[in-house]
Amino acid sequence: MKNIFKTISCWMLALSGVAVMAQESSTSAAALGRISINAYIPPQRDALPSGAENMLTNKLNQILTANGISGSNPRPKFIIVPSIVVTSKDITATAPPMTALSLDVNFYVGDGVEGKLYASKSVSVKGVGANETKAYLDALKNIKANDSGMQSFLSGAKTKIIDYYNARCTQIINEANSMANSLMDYDGALGKLTSVPEECTECYNKAMAAAAPMFRKKIERDCKKIMVEANNLWNANQDWDTANQVGQLLSSVDPEASCYKDAKALSDKIGKRVLEIDKREWNYKMEVDVNLKRDMIKAIRDIGVAYGNGQPKTVVYKSFW
Repeated sequence: MKNIFKTISCWMLALSGVAVMAQESSTSAAALGRISINAYIPPQRDALPSGAENMLTNKLNQILTANGISGSNPRPKFIIVPSIVVTSKDITATAPPMTALSLDVNFYVGDGVEGKLYASKSVSVKGVGANETKAYLDALKNIKANDSGMQSFLSGAKTKIIDYYNARCTQIINEANSMANSLMDYDGALGKLTSVPEECTECYNKAMAAAAPMFRKKIERDCKKIMVEANNLWNANQDWDTANQVGQLLSSVDPEASCYKDAKALSDKIGKRVLEIDKREWNYKMEVDVNLKRDMIKAIRDIGVAYGNGQPKTVVYKSFW
């Protein structure tokens, strides 16, 4: 958790940054561009030949990038899914003979966790190659990432994603409050709140307002846990190596936590004791407010990202569209 937190200069100042975002329409072009959708390729009805799946993944990422969409979420909720149907496969009468393929490539964007479809689009492409694999690659190469039809397809999907969050905003916040208040799972609660995209400006503002007191409770709880561990370590063995272990723990205490003063006192105590028994200076630098200003929203997001990265990597999607 070290370096996740920096000093909060002013909570209201940080929250005012959220309010500014409300001036941007949730459906503006700039807002729609920040929705995160990840590429996902399920098993196909006609098995893809070797190399075709990689090319299809690259093509999906090209489509997302060309339309200003992020695809870097470690545990994506929203996905773009292809389904390929071979409509014809022929061997040409040329010398040498070639394989000619006609493919219908169906694209779907939806909620892979809940199995909800938001938009679909079908593209027909053809390819010719010395074998079936090369014919597949030639056909997939003909999918245009930035044509007007693809742009319209993705824009419609993103608008529906924003509508989803705006419609379920109260439920999301209530679930997060339950995680924080009943289960004391502040990381999970903050992870849920930070899953609301900035594009859903009204819901995003409410989510960040709900996150602020959870963030405060989290740093208070973490500080107390750190102090118990640090004191136990130091009381058990007072030497240079232990001092460094304790110093590393204390350096992760948030300066805004109420027990920060206790952490600083323990640090000073250790420094004096080490000088007595080891005859050398020990001054483990704690994180202090020295011209540091923290963006609270970024700190909360960092916790949400860390929580998502810590979850199991395998995600089972409901992409039966």
